[in-house]
Amino acid sequence: MKIAMKKSFIDPLKLVSVIYWIFLTYMVAAFIWWYVSLEKQNDQITQIKIEKLQATPGTNTDQYKALLNYQERKRKQFLGEGITFLFLFFLGAIYVYRSLVKQLRYSNQQQNFMMAVTHELKTPIAVTQLNIETLLKRELQADQQKQLLNNSLKETQRLDALCNNILLAAQLDLADYQQNKQSIQLSEMVKAVIKSFEERFPARKMIVQVQEEIMMFAEPLLMQMLLQNLLDNANKYAPFETPIEVVLEKNDRQILLQVKDQGPGIPPTERERVFNKFYRMGNESTRSAKGTGLGLYLCKKIAEFHQSQLLISENQPRGTIFSFKAMF
Repeated sequence: MKIAMKKSFIDPLKLVSVIYWIFLTYMVAAFIWWYVSLEKQNDQITQIKIEKLQATPGTNTDQYKALLNYQERKRKQFLGEGITFLFLFFLGAIYVYRSLVKQLRYSNQQQNFMMAVTHELKTPIAVTQLNIETLLKRELQADQQKQLLNNSLKETQRLDALCNNILLAAQLDLADYQQNKQSIQLSEMVKAVIKSFEERFPARKMIVQVQEEIMMFAEPLLMQMLLQNLLDNANKYAPFETPIEVVLEKNDRQILLQVKDQGPGIPPTERERVFNKFYRMGNESTRSAKGTGLGLYLCKKIAEFHQSQLLISENQPRGTIFSFKAMF
């Protein structure tokens, strides 16, 4: 059953911006009207006092000067109070506007996330269901049965990885993850993750440069998920005929784990935003690559969990390099 999602013709962000500028214009106009009204009232009061002085015998010049000075002080007082009010109003308006925009963008990212998760959940379920129905309804040869079962297994592994990402994101956000840091054989772990990846995508060419006997004090499950998500990200965006390169090396100061692809690359303006939760470049209804916007977010959180860095740089001649750097 297909579920049609109705798309609103009004962009909430644009609507908020329009309302914000209308309200801001109204408040500025109200301030100008208030200032002009007070000025007129001040002038009228001063004029009445001048007329009274003129009607009073023995009025000297100093009294006129004092009255005019008082009028000028009131004008400056009105202007100072108005500018202060307007300044505070602008600060509050900017804060509220930015908060609303941030909330709307986050809400939009959540909506995209739900659409992506729905799609990511439906695909392996539909494929597995179709394979099982085929096995039940048809008489197939042993190799065909094995192929269908292998396809079903791959789809359930995708489903398991998605559920793990969602669960881990919730645990890390709530600081509820049970730490199990230990000294791990990082070189062997990287090789094992790459082997598992190659079994899932046997046609993808891999270039592997892993330095032997690298030890690291880390959480083994998180480090596995870090590399798995980086490999999955490269696999999504890199052309199928191009290789993915994995480098692991250690020097006197740091451990460096890199995943290099030859995809379209990430513009410099997007390199920090891609680590935001639910964030994906483009629009969910138009982008072709699958995903939920959690993979790179989790990679960043895992790096921070290990007091390490996850950096993005350009690959040559094209593509992206993700570099995990653990200092010691």
